[in-house]
Amino acid sequence: MDVAFSDPRQNILQFGLREGMKVADFGSGSGHYAKAAAAIVGSGGKVYAVDVQEEVLKHARQNTHQGHHHIIDVVWGDIERKGGTKLRDASMDAVILANTLFQVENRAGLTDEIKRVLKPEGKLLVIDWTHSHGGMGPHHEIVVSESQALQIFEDAGFKKEKSFSAGPHHYGIIFSRTTT
Repeated sequence: MDVAFSDPRQNILQFGLREGMKVADFGSGSGHYAKAAAAIVGSGGKVYAVDVQEEVLKHARQNTHQGHHHIIDVVWGDIERKGGTKLRDASMDAVILANTLFQVENRAGLTDEIKRVLKPEGKLLVIDWTHSHGGMGPHHEIVVSESQALQIFEDAGFKKEKSFSAGPHHYGIIFSRTTT
C-alpha cells in the first residue's frame, strides 16, 4: 500500500481502539486495515476481515498470516445485506469501512448491517477518497464526498464524533452508534 495516499496505521490510531476489542473490517480487501487494527487489539482481541470477493480474501489470508493470523479471521460475506457478514448481533466494538463506500450499491443494507453487528456503544471508522487522483482511486463520478458520507451515516442514525485528514487524498470520519 502506498502510504503517500493513506496510511492504515496512522488512521487506525485516530480511532481509539484498545487491547481486547472486537473489530470488523468491512470490505477489507487485502487486509491492510485489519492488520493495523490487530496490532492494537492484540491477542485478547479479534479482527474480522470481511469481503465478498473471494480472490481478494486469498490475498488477505496470506497478508494476515504474517504475525496476526491468530487475531484476524478472514470472512467471506456480503456487507450490503443485513445478516450478510454472518457476524453475531451487537458483537463488535468497532467497524472499519475503508476505501469501500464508493463501491457500495445498497447503502441502506450496509448501514443496517453495521448497526446490527455493532454494540450499542460501538464506533464506526469511515475512510474514503476525496477525489480521483491521477488514475488512482475511484472514477470521479463515483467518489463519495465527505459531506455525502456524513449524510448517509447521520440519516442512518449514526452520530459524527470527529473528522480528520486520512492522507492527502482521503478523508476520515469517526461515528458512534446511537441507540435510537
